[in-house]
Amino acid sequence: MAKKTETTVEEKLRALFDLQLIDSRVDEIRNVRGELPLEVEDLADEVAGLNTRLEKLQADLNMIEDGIKERKNLIEEAKALIKKYTGQQDKVRNNREYNSLSKEIEFQELEIQLAEKQIREHQAQIEQKNVVIEETQERLTKRQEHLSHKQGELDEILAETEKEEQALLKESEKFAQGIEERLYNAYKRIRGNVKNGLAVVAIERGASGGSFFTIPPQVQMEIASRKKIITDEHSGRILVDHNLADEEREKMEALFAKLK
Repeated sequence: MAKKTETTVEEKLRALFDLQLIDSRVDEIRNVRGELPLEVEDLADEVAGLNTRLEKLQADLNMIEDGIKERKNLIEEAKALIKKYTGQQDKVRNNREYNSLSKEIEFQELEIQLAEKQIREHQAQIEQKNVVIEETQERLTKRQEHLSHKQGELDEILAETEKEEQALLKESEKFAQGIEERLYNAYKRIRGNVKNGLAVVAIERGASGGSFFTIPPQVQMEIASRKKIITDEHSGRILVDHNLADEEREKMEALFAKLK
C-alpha cells in the first residue's frame, strides 16, 4: 500500500485561505440582509401585540355594552315595579300599607337614578375605548404596511441569495473536512475574535490585510516561503503572501460563479 503523502504547509495555507474566502462570501450575503430578518421579526411581534391589544379592547367594549344592557333592563324592571306599586296604592286599606308601598316606589326610583348614572359612566368609557381602538387600529395598519414592505424586501433578498448561501455552506463544510482539526479550531477561534470574521489575510503593502502595522521584511520572506504557518503578532490572524492569495481568489471566483 502506498504511503499517504503528508500535506505540505503551503497546501494547508491554501486550504485555509480557500475556506476563508468561502466563509467571507457567506458573510457578505448575510450582511446584505443586514438587520432585515430581526426587523421583520420585531415588526411581526409588534403587529401581533397590537392585534392582541385590539382584541382585549373589543372584549372590554363588549363587556361595557353588556353592562349598559343590564342597567337598561334593570330600569325597565324598576319602572314596571313602580307602576305595580302605584296601582296597589289605590287599593290599600291603611296608611301603613300605603307608606310601605311608597318606600318601595322610592327605592325603585333610586335604582333607576343609579342605573342611569352607571349608563352615563359606561357611555363615557365607550367613547374613551373607541378613541383608543381607533388610534390602535391606525397604528396597526401602518405597522402592517411597514411589515409587508420589509417582508417583501427580505423575501426578494432571500430569493436572490438563499440558494447560493446554502451551496456555500456545503462547500464550507467540505473544505473544513480537508483541514486538520487543530488548524480548523484555530481558524474558528480567530474568526470568532475579530469583527470582520477574517482569520486568514494576505500581506498588502507590507502589512497584514486591513492592518496598519508593518510586518518586518524577514517575516514577509518567511511568509512567502510557505514553510510554516505564521500569525500576525497584533491581530492573531494567519498570514499568507499576496501571490498565493491572488491565485486562490481567482480559483474560488470560478467556484462562486458556478454556485450562483
